[in-house]
Amino acid sequence: MLDIFESILPIFLLIGSGAVMRRLPIISDAAWPGMEQLSYWFLYPCLLFATIYKADFSSIELDAMLASLIVAMLAMAGLVLALWPPLKRSGLVAASEYSSVFQTSVRWNAFIALPLATKIFPPEGAAVVALAMAAIIVPINVVVIFVVTRFANGRSGILDTLKRVALNPLVLAVLLGMAFRQMPFGLYQPLDDTLSLLGSAALGLGLMAIGAGLRLSDLVTTRLAVWLPVVLKLVLFPVLLVGIAFAFGIRGDALTYLALCGAVPTAMNGYVLARQLGGDAELYAAVATLQTALSFFTVPLALSLAAQFSSG
Repeated sequence: MLDIFESILPIFLLIGSGAVMRRLPIISDAAWPGMEQLSYWFLYPCLLFATIYKADFSSIELDAMLASLIVAMLAMAGLVLALWPPLKRSGLVAASEYSSVFQTSVRWNAFIALPLATKIFPPEGAAVVALAMAAIIVPINVVVIFVVTRFANGRSGILDTLKRVALNPLVLAVLLGMAFRQMPFGLYQPLDDTLSLLGSAALGLGLMAIGAGLRLSDLVTTRLAVWLPVVLKLVLFPVLLVGIAFAFGIRGDALTYLALCGAVPTAMNGYVLARQLGGDAELYAAVATLQTALSFFTVPLALSLAAQFSSG
């Protein structure tokens, strides 16, 4: 476990450095949203394309892995939906808060998972995370938009949702990477080298941007609406995903790749969705901050347990 902890430490040091730099009078606050947009629209798509293009999937059961991830995500969504009636009766979670509880319980941050996979796994491990991103973008966005709209009285059509997903730069990058794998020629070497440099920039800049978006004041709270999705996302979901994957016959390193997908905190972009559709964006930010901080300890634990479970 110590080896895993030390392997992921640079990732969280970058996140922490972003949180520190955001609060120093060095970089303008207006610069950070630009860094996020650069990472989202250009740097991460380049990293995804290169990761998929160069990966060797010959020893991986991709169908079973992606099916396990989707089944686990849908099962988790169903569980959180089933919790709403007792939460409503207890009065511990308000209807206006529930959509953010739901989002932060089922979303996972691939922008943390991918750098971690790149750091601690062989190339095919990072490629699995990249493919998992593309596989769940459509179902997870359709489900969460429906829930946020239902509980926050927001407005968003399914066709508009599917259109945004289809034009998502991350989805397009994965599709292009898969398409270029089928080409009878390789990438022009200088272009390949350029993509490698851009991938390195994506890891550093993207992780610092995540850190800059954290709200450190939210780390101390006793609200159930904050702690419930923390437990669901960081404890229950990794166990659920690994259990389903094991039932699907997945063993060895592949099980650990999926454990990483399940163990990372919620995605930051759900905050924007909550704000646009009338959800509780402040609650979302609080949960995301707490999950990200605690995942520094829970991710290595989840990976260690998955590795031991897989080896018998």
